[in-house]
Amino acid sequence: MAGTIGPHTFRPRDLVGGHLVIDLVNTVTARDAQPIDWLDGYPRLLEWAALTGHFAPADLADLRRLAEAEPGRAAQALDRTRELREALHDLITALVHQDDPVPAQAVDQVGDHWRHAAARTRLTVRANTPQLQVGIETSGLDYLNDEIALQAFDLLRALPLERTRVCPGQRCGWVFIDSSRGGRRRWCDMGTCGNSAKGRTHYQRKRADDGSGAGAAGP
Repeated sequence: MAGTIGPHTFRPRDLVGGHLVIDLVNTVTARDAQPIDWLDGYPRLLEWAALTGHFAPADLADLRRLAEAEPGRAAQALDRTRELREALHDLITALVHQDDPVPAQAVDQVGDHWRHAAARTRLTVRANTPQLQVGIETSGLDYLNDEIALQAFDLLRALPLERTRVCPGQRCGWVFIDSSRGGRRRWCDMGTCGNSAKGRTHYQRKRADDGSGAGAAGP
């Protein structure tokens, strides 16, 4: 990602992707203009993870203590998560746009992250359903990255391409899964990109109408 890194306080309105993995992809904003990476440090990644509700608060507290004790390793773990995020963005958007072939580097990178995560998993059975799980005891500071890599594999196998979109809003480019009944959602969020687009359209129409009126007026 060619862009800048900037601080951001995550809010519920930042989680519009419809899936944990896509919400990670959307921690970069303005991808269609001058991208800004909101993950300006490992603590910010933990802030985002807490907001998703996917991770146990006790696990996040343990990660925070580990990061404070080993800031260098925490920075390396964040770099790996950024790499996974960008590979997922390139792969998912290529699938959405039906690019052929999809970016080989992105496929390889996502595969590498999944294999590293899978090597740290253990098999559990909950509600009679077997599943692979990772934990801090085996993944350490890469726990979030490993969990997201496992989730990404499941998502990519069942990604509803007809419902997965890239927001066309200015300074956006977020990805989202349209879960609306009619399947006609266009914007990542109507309250932000949607309203901004409506405002621009109204302004442009008003200017056009004013210009037409001025041209038609006689002396």
